[in-house]
Amino acid sequence: MDIKNILVLAPHTDDGELGLGGTISKFIEEGKNVIYVAFSTADQSVPKGYPKNILSIEVKAATQKLGIKPENLLIYHYEVRKLNYVRQEILEELVRIKKSCHFDLVFMPSLHDIHQDHTTIAQEGLRAFKNITILGYELIWNNLSFDTQCFVRLTEEDIKAKIMALKEYHSQGKRDYLSDEFIYSLAKARGVQVGSEYAEAFKVVEIIFIDYEYSFA
Repeated sequence: MDIKNILVLAPHTDDGELGLGGTISKFIEEGKNVIYVAFSTADQSVPKGYPKNILSIEVKAATQKLGIKPENLLIYHYEVRKLNYVRQEILEELVRIKKSCHFDLVFMPSLHDIHQDHTTIAQEGLRAFKNITILGYELIWNNLSFDTQCFVRLTEEDIKAKIMALKEYHSQGKRDYLSDEFIYSLAKARGVQVGSEYAEAFKVVEIIFIDYEYSFA
């Protein structure tokens, strides 16, 4: 069975790009349909000097750099660090999204991600999409442990696309994990694990079928 429709669940704007920006770029180049859902634009945490809606603006620009269609970007405005307070509402939205399209593959934060918002999306994502293949993406600053069980091999062009997308997040400043050096280094390390120039790694949450160029350790 071919993978056609892919869903990316991002607790906050930029999480999806950080966790699988290269993979998204690869899928788009292959003609896959990628839908990206951001649950919080962190309006309450926007740095001084930026408009409150800056992350809504930036995620639109970033996802377009990866090739995601504007109509395939869904933005919610739940309060940052408080997604657990509205988890039932989020679950109901996820179920609604599930009914809107036949998804073949879902990406979400790892179930071992320690950020409270990421934990909520991972847990409710598993409940909503338990009959679909689910992979957890890697955000190593939030992962005390991460089993690299699945890899997507990437080219340098995929990594460049990821970097260009992340550069749209001007409001996020010079965070270490947004640097070119960090992004290249992690992609290179994951590539070494599977004999590829670059790769992104994922934790297998649930596999329903396997029919794609993944490499499992």
